[in-house]
Amino acid sequence: MQAGLEKAKQHSKLSLPKLVKRAVIILLGAALVSVGLENFLVPNNIIDGGIVGISIITSHLSGIPIGVFLLLFNLPFLFIGYKQIGKTFALSTLFAVSLMSVGTWLLHPVPPLTTDPLLAAVFGGIILGIGVGMVIRSGGSLDGTEIMAILFSKKTPFSVGEVVMFFNLFILSSAGFVFGWDHAMYSLIAYYIAFKLIDITIEGFDESKSVWIISENSRELGDAIMNRLGRGVTYLQGEGGFTGGNKLVIFCVINRLEEAKLKSIVEELDQSAFLAVGNIHDVKGGRFKKKDIH
Repeated sequence: MQAGLEKAKQHSKLSLPKLVKRAVIILLGAALVSVGLENFLVPNNIIDGGIVGISIITSHLSGIPIGVFLLLFNLPFLFIGYKQIGKTFALSTLFAVSLMSVGTWLLHPVPPLTTDPLLAAVFGGIILGIGVGMVIRSGGSLDGTEIMAILFSKKTPFSVGEVVMFFNLFILSSAGFVFGWDHAMYSLIAYYIAFKLIDITIEGFDESKSVWIISENSRELGDAIMNRLGRGVTYLQGEGGFTGGNKLVIFCVINRLEEAKLKSIVEELDQSAFLAVGNIHDVKGGRFKKKDIH
């Protein structure tokens, strides 16, 4: 038992193939971010949130290439990330930020792909969001904002998300004073698109959903879901808070395309059933694989 606990405390080392795969994905992600910045956003005076936004503004005011500030401003957060999250995260982040800084330096002499600020905001946000999402999915980061937000949230009544939002609103508002308010509004478009693309890249398009059903006909509903939807179900024993009676709760995981069919099955067999559906970002193991239905 003790040996098992000691083993659980130890950090497992990544195999060489996994390490190479992670490095390649981080390299591609950092390259995309560099393209999004130097070929779309920066030449059109459009910024993103976080450290990237501060770096763009500082680079514009000082005339120094943005890559210098991307590395310089992120260095303090690498140390904090090492303390708060771990060595692997810090090294992955250092690798990603270094690649991004070098990438922006190499691409700086390249002319922008568009001088239309709306096109730059849209496509720059898309490319930036995909690149950042790839890096985060591989265990790294390109921006120290969230690390800073974790520290602030511990000493203030605000959540991590609220701190990030306030910080980014301040940065995006600053763009109005530096580049003009029209560019600040384009920056908001780029930030929103990048934010959404980060989520899509991290979570993937095949988003799963967890389903909880409480019904008087739990067995019948469970059989229908397994036979007509091809998904496995798990029965959980529950107790009603008001009635005190025993309840059989159905739990299953489906993809978003199956949600409508599952709801129709529940409505057909028990219109009074309690149904709760939630989003899940990752599903591994068990018997999630769908069986064929005819």
